[in-house]
Amino acid sequence: MQPLPSDYPLEHPAHEWHAAYVQAGVDKRRALRWGLLMLVVCVAVSARVAEISPLKLWEHIDALGSYVLRILHLESGQWVIADPLEWFWGWKKWLKLMLETVLMAYVGTVAGALAALCSCFLASKNITRQAWVVFGVRRALEFARTVPELVFALIFVLAFSLGPLPGILALAIHTAGALGKLFAEVVENIDMKPVDGVVASGGSWLHVVRFAVLPQVASNFASYTLLRFEINVRSAAVLGFVGAGGIGQTLLEVIRKFYYADISAILLLIVLCVMLIDGLTERVRHRLIGGEHLP
Repeated sequence: MQPLPSDYPLEHPAHEWHAAYVQAGVDKRRALRWGLLMLVVCVAVSARVAEISPLKLWEHIDALGSYVLRILHLESGQWVIADPLEWFWGWKKWLKLMLETVLMAYVGTVAGALAALCSCFLASKNITRQAWVVFGVRRALEFARTVPELVFALIFVLAFSLGPLPGILALAIHTAGALGKLFAEVVENIDMKPVDGVVASGGSWLHVVRFAVLPQVASNFASYTLLRFEINVRSAAVLGFVGAGGIGQTLLEVIRKFYYADISAILLLIVLCVMLIDGLTERVRHRLIGGEHLP
């Protein structure tokens, strides 16, 4: 920062303002340096505790490259793109399993969103005045979203055996916890004037939710649900690793058997499916929240 002109008198307030501004800049730079130092220390300690070895990573980085190259080649040694029919020899079976994965995500998202819709109003302080109800519902939602879907899936696989049902239940519970928190935050930021109007006219708690709250939050609820559906499609593909249905179980099988070309074919199928769903849901979300028109 440039110093003040010399013709400013010493008693002029600008000198005090200038000194305070300079000191604020010094304090900010000092805080930034200390923050960076603490970040480096925390990363170093975390790497030490987690036994992360950069040397080991460097020594084996070529194995990752060779694995990627291997899955891009057929058994004959040709590039996978050289013979698409051999590469996607099982496309009918894989497409059916991918559809099962998408349906798992769909049903789990719908069930979880309905549970979140029923619980978010009870978890909102501005709608539910009973503190113990808000506390209990929030803790339940925290539990539902804190436990990973894989853990829920393992539990349900033991209870209900292999198949899509354990995956659907795991996705539904985790979705209810995640969306319940987001929905509750949206409800707590609504305009309270319609709520006061319904209460003043003698409306019940259900009337408040139906006529004063839902009209304000419906589009945001739908947008968050669509976003969660995208996430659940990816999660459903992984749940198959523990036998919870979908294409993940087949993917794990081909990985274990070193069917390299099948690995790349299934991964490409998953990526294309997720890209398609992301594009479709993005357009719907923009329309729901009144976003700019997409070409």
